Amino acid sequence: MSQEDQPRMKFGTFGGVFTPCTLTILGVIMFLRFGQVVGQAGVLYAILIVLASKTITTLTTLSLSAIASNTRVKGGGAYYLISRSLGVEFGGAIGVVFYLAQAISVAMYVIGFTEAFVGTFSAWESHFVIIATLINVATFVCVYIGAGWTIKVQYFILAILGAALASFYLGAFSSFEFGIMRENLMPHYDAGESLFTMFALFFPAVTGIMAGANMSGDLKNPSRSIPKGTLGAVIVTAVIYLSLAFLLGGTRPHADLIDNNLIMKNISVWPVLITAGVFAATLSSALGSMMGAPRILQAFARDDIFKRLSFFGAGSGSSREPRRATVLTFVIAQICILLGDLNAIAPIITMFFMITYGLLNLATFYEAITKNPSYRPTFRYCHWSVSLAGTVGCLAVMFLINWIWASASIVVISGLYWFIHYREVESRWGDLHSGMVFERARQSLLKLEQEAYHPKNWRPIILTLSGTAWNRPHLAVYGHWLTAGHGILSIAHVVTGDIEEHAERREKFENTLRAFIAKEELLAFPAVVVSEYLSDGVEALVQCHGIGGLRPNTVLLGWPNNPQKSESFGSTVRLVSRLGRSIIALRFLGYREEEGEPTGSMVDPWDVPIGTIDVWWRGRRNGSLMLLLAHLLHQNPAWRRNRIRVLRAVANDEAVEEVTRHIEELSASARIAAEPVIVVSSDPAQAIQQTSAEAAVVILGFEPPEESAEAAFFARMESFVGDLPRVLFIESAGGMELES
Repeated sequence: MSQEDQPRMKFGTFGGVFTPCTLTILGVIMFLRFGQVVGQAGVLYAILIVLASKTITTLTTLSLSAIASNTRVKGGGAYYLISRSLGVEFGGAIGVVFYLAQAISVAMYVIGFTEAFVGTFSAWESHFVIIATLINVATFVCVYIGAGWTIKVQYFILAILGAALASFYLGAFSSFEFGIMRENLMPHYDAGESLFTMFALFFPAVTGIMAGANMSGDLKNPSRSIPKGTLGAVIVTAVIYLSLAFLLGGTRPHADLIDNNLIMKNISVWPVLITAGVFAATLSSALGSMMGAPRILQAFARDDIFKRLSFFGAGSGSSREPRRATVLTFVIAQICILLGDLNAIAPIITMFFMITYGLLNLATFYEAITKNPSYRPTFRYCHWSVSLAGTVGCLAVMFLINWIWASASIVVISGLYWFIHYREVESRWGDLHSGMVFERARQSLLKLEQEAYHPKNWRPIILTLSGTAWNRPHLAVYGHWLTAGHGILSIAHVVTGDIEEHAERREKFENTLRAFIAKEELLAFPAVVVSEYLSDGVEALVQCHGIGGLRPNTVLLGWPNNPQKSESFGSTVRLVSRLGRSIIALRFLGYREEEGEPTGSMVDPWDVPIGTIDVWWRGRRNGSLMLLLAHLLHQNPAWRRNRIRVLRAVANDEAVEEVTRHIEELSASARIAAEPVIVVSSDPAQAIQQTSAEAAVVILGFEPPEESAEAAFFARMESFVGDLPRVLFIESAGGMELES
């Protein structure tokens, strides 16, 4: 049995989610800073601050609940949920920063505990670092022993917090005065303070909603416990903070609330319980972070995004405790304790938390709007608009708190994202990328279908009849050159024979085409059909391949290299023409044949020959498409040095000036740079072969042959081009205009 499949200790909703969330939210800000928020912002605005903060965290909790109830949540909490939705790049970036934020938070809470301790027992002030180190060691030992022991410790801490709050409530009710309340309703800001600074001071107090989700791998039923426990903690702590704002505003003048950080201690019936509460709040937050951070690192390491971190993916004991990751977390926390003051890095820790919450909202938003059938959350109280509002809210709060740190944290996340993307780390799980692409494609196809077609928007959508493509790669390469950056290329193969016998071979041939496309780095799609006759297969491809406005408008096929194939070729181009598709027939003499079948290329089809792109003009019927294809070919960087020439053979010198002017006007109106070349000759074949002897490629128009005239058609076209090595024969079905 693998380590991951072994049973481990599991916790329920109260112990595994509600307790760590509540203890993290009811922290030092509640005991030491909330009085200042009420004193400066006033009771009404303090309540507004609490409601606004809780609105954002509630929106995030709803998103968390929806996405957690849609998948089998393993260890890693927010990292696991984000990576499985937004992909390995976002997941990897969040895994790094969320782990570091949690690990450094341990030090921050330990230092907060130590400050409260030496503030109460001033004789110990000179031993600050030693005390902080001992508390860090004690926190580490509790978590290293196991989550079960830590949860039991947190029950005891929760009881102390409850007693501290009860002591405050009793004292506040007995000393409440409505006159003081009236004076404290409105703000009394100190110099430089405002509603926004008070909001920034308070908001970190409510960012503990992930404490339960971080324990996801240790929960009996994560999809049930995470929504219930987190929402329960959000509601309970919201009631506590709102009641505290009301009672603080009615018991002491605003000056006392602002100046005295221990105002709750002065109001309470048993002040010693408030001191114990402060200790409990900081210690519980440290324990929660020390429990959560290693589990994030363990899940992250198991995904092998960074190979060097795989050591920390191992679990210890029957419950697979992340002890290796816990040791690293302890070391990071201890280094930060030795460095001393964490005020400089505290803002970016908050920013990392906020980015995590924002991306969690974004993941749920995308899950909903892509309408992926796999998105079936059992938690129903979340809509895509709620998740979008949560995303915007988190981003707004970040810049509201500190725009400099917000920008810095976004840069860090972006850097990690692009680093992972650059390394091309491949995820082994499904994410939203394909779903997002599918939904965008679906919407675009439907919109394209409703749009009225205009020749201005003509693009080459080419179906290349290349067979397996390995033997005739030049067809695929020229198809790529004619569509790259402009249109869509499909490489097609017709498997002839009985479909019952060849059905299994179809997938094999399609995989062969995919392998060719990948090897040659083409922007193309494979298409394979099985048909008893080649002509029927071609007909099926031309008629049925594609969807909506993305059906092929052009068919690219090879020109036969021997007269014996002229009849089948003639019938094929005649069929394609009748189906209303333009035709490009590529005559490429750079490959050899054995017994009538191409066996391999004698030259590299990607080699661009030196010379011009020659378009032999005989009128607009085929000429418009010929000139446009020459332009598209010339747009490829490899073909930029090959000039376009528009050539025409005339019978006498008198026509040269007029035809030259006509081609210049045509080139100007088409906005295609082309050099006019007029050849005076009574023999068009001789003119083509002599004038274009050094051309890189020659483009000629043709008309499909009549039935029974295929051999004569083939002989006539061959006589025009002689030994020219690269020729594109074009038959246009219309649908485009040069002047568009």
